[in-house]
Formats: sequence, C-alpha cells, structure tokens
Amino acid sequence: MRILLTGASGFVGQHLLQALLTEGHHVVCAVRHPETSDDPRLSYIHADFTNDNNKSTWLSRLSGIDAVINTVGIFRESGRQTFVRLHKETPRALFAACAESHDVQMVVQLSALGADREGTTPYHVSKREADDYLASLPLRSYIVQPSLVYGRDGASARAMRTLASMPFTLRFGSKPQLVQPIHIDDLVAAIIGLFKHRLPMAPDGGATMRVPLVGPQAMPFTEYLATLRRAMAMGRQPVLHLPGPVARFAAGVAGLLPGSLLDRDALKMLDHDNSADATLTANLIGHPPRPVSAFIQDAECERARAKLGWLLPVLRYAIAAVWIITAIVSLGLFPIEDSLALLAQAGVPPELQLPALYGAAGLDLLLGLGTLFLPRRRWLWVAQFGLIGVYSVVIALKLPEFLVHPFGPLIKNLPLLAAIWLLYHLEDK
Repeated sequence: MRILLTGASGFVGQHLLQALLTEGHHVVCAVRHPETSDDPRLSYIHADFTNDNNKSTWLSRLSGIDAVINTVGIFRESGRQTFVRLHKETPRALFAACAESHDVQMVVQLSALGADREGTTPYHVSKREADDYLASLPLRSYIVQPSLVYGRDGASARAMRTLASMPFTLRFGSKPQLVQPIHIDDLVAAIIGLFKHRLPMAPDGGATMRVPLVGPQAMPFTEYLATLRRAMAMGRQPVLHLPGPVARFAAGVAGLLPGSLLDRDALKMLDHDNSADATLTANLIGHPPRPVSAFIQDAECERARAKLGWLLPVLRYAIAAVWIITAIVSLGLFPIEDSLALLAQAGVPPELQLPALYGAAGLDLLLGLGTLFLPRRRWLWVAQFGLIGVYSVVIALKLPEFLVHPFGPLIKNLPLLAAIWLLYHLEDK
C-alpha cells in the first residue's frame, strides 16, 4: 500500500516507518522538516499540524494514498503546539479529507487509553473529540489506544528508568493508578497487524474499531517502576506515600519546572486507570506481548544511563547554586570593604575595584541562572571552565596564601572544574 504517515519524525512514527518499509509498503512522511531519501519507497512532504487545519490542504496530499496513519501527539503544550490544534482541529481536517478522497481505504488514528468519557484532562478530551469525529465518518478506521509505551530511545522510557533508579520514589495519593505498559516493538507490530486483519465495511461505507493495545499485565505505577528497577539488577526502592492534597500540591509545583512530565493533569491521568484486556493485542502480533520484566536487555548499561538521568541534574543544580550564592555573597553579605581590599591586593586599580566587584558578581549570577534555565549549555560549560581557570591562575599568582589556606578555597576549584568537564561531555547535546 501507499501510506501517508504523519508524525514520522516522532518516537512512535520513527519505529512505525521502519516497520512499514520492512513490510514492503510505500510511505509518504508528512513532517515539518522534509528530508530527501534514496529509497524509492520513501518520500517526504511538508506538513505542519499547528497550521494545516483546512480540509482542502490535506485533500491535495491524498492523491494516490491508500491509507493514512496519524501518530502526531504531544504530552505538554508549548507555544502554538496546543492540544486543540494538534490533537483535534488538524486531525479532523485530515480525516474529513480522507472521507472525501477516492483513494484512501483506511485510517489509523493513534489515540490513548483513557481518552473516553471519563477522561477530563485537555489531553484526553482533545484526543477523544478527534476519535469521535473519525468514528462518525464513512471510513474504515482504527482508533489505536495504547497504555504507556516503552522504548529504549523514548523520552518517557528514559524518565521511567531514571525514576526507577533513584534512592526512593513517591506514591502520589491513594488511588490504584494502574498502568499496562506495552513495548514499542509490540505496539508497532500490532498496528502492522491491522493491515492484515481488516474490518468488513458497514453498509454506509464505514467501520470503526477502537483497539486498546496493552502489555500482558496491569500493575500499579509504583510496581511498574519496581519491575524496571529489578530488570536493571537494582535492590528494593523505598516508596514515600504522599496524601491526596499534598500530592496535588506537589504535582502543581512540578508542573512549573521546565521539561517536567508531572503536573496536575498528568496526576489526573495516572489516577484514571490505564488498563485493558490484552487478548486483542496478542491476536494482532501473533504472540503474547512482552512483560515489563523483559523490557530491559542490557541491565548494566541501562542502570548507568538511568542513574545519570538524575545524578547529572543534581550536579548541575549544585554548580548553579555555587554561582548564585557566590554572587549574593559578593553583593553585600561579605563586607564590601574586605572584598575591595582583596581586589587591591590582586592589583586592581582603586577606580576599577567597585565596578570589578559588581561586574564579577553580576556575571556569576548570570552564569548560575543560565545553568538552571538554558536548554543548551555546552558553550556555558566551556565559559565556566575558562572563567574558573582564569580566576584560579590569577589568585594563585596574586594571592598565593590561598593555595595553602587550611579551608582550601582555591584547591576546591579542582573538583568543580572536573564536574563541569563531566557535564560538558555527558549532558545531552
């Protein structure tokens, strides 16, 4: 078949693309940044779900297309990437175009388990409204509803492994919080299976099936983490229970942090159990889906990667605290007269001492804030390494007594430099 795949650059989309090509299908990838391909079965077109919410826009892209798979989705809103645009308006325009197309035979919509009448979060509501609209059209369609999806290279899986490797975990509230994780390979195999087990057409020309895709066992979220932890050959993880009001407050605070996967909506979705019968999943892939205990293949490697997932941020926050606290101390907590005396001893002219003090303190503050909030920091680590190196050389030459000071204020720059060098090499680019 010739298949239009939206979201081909995403986590699920990338895995599904390779599987479709392996099955011999021709794939047209609708992405924001088209690429070129030497494979005659693979092509790219430009599509932007933040803008392309007009049916006519999609009709022009469906000529010669036999099937459409929509995998576009976000977990958190950012700028123009909103739930209403990406989950509701643009998919509905795409589905309406599919219904008018003379070529499209079937549509697969990647939704989510929990996007039903009981789902009240903007994420679930936007998914459900697109699903219901697709189900109302005269199309053969499958609404695929996975639970949590695990894949070694997935952002969610990295977060889960990191949580599982920490010294303790938190239990938010008292609800069961059931999840039924499915491995990305099983999810993709099940979607491929839909092309081999087509629904018969209804008299009105449409037939819709909601397809829950889940792993073999439903389990509490904390047990999911514990199973991943055992698979990484780690010992028992203590669980700290947070009562409901405290849990909701903590989730609200976590939602303010950049890149956080936890907020109040995420907690609501966790409280809304994500489980289903795994029989259909097993039938589509031809064997039982793999259990969580089989998700991790290289325990030693994944254990190290998981620990770095939280150890590197702790190290980064500690370095940020050094810069920020140093700035605050320099701006008045330490006597200004003593600071100026040190600058004079270092050879700074009197008229430049105060500007130098406040300038250095301001620079320290900027470096600390940048360490906390900038998304790309490799150049920042280089700047910090160079600045500390210059400071250390100047102080060693001009104030040699600090080299033999019993508190070691200068010598302690060595582990700080080593930590910055470590972050430069190990943080994600």
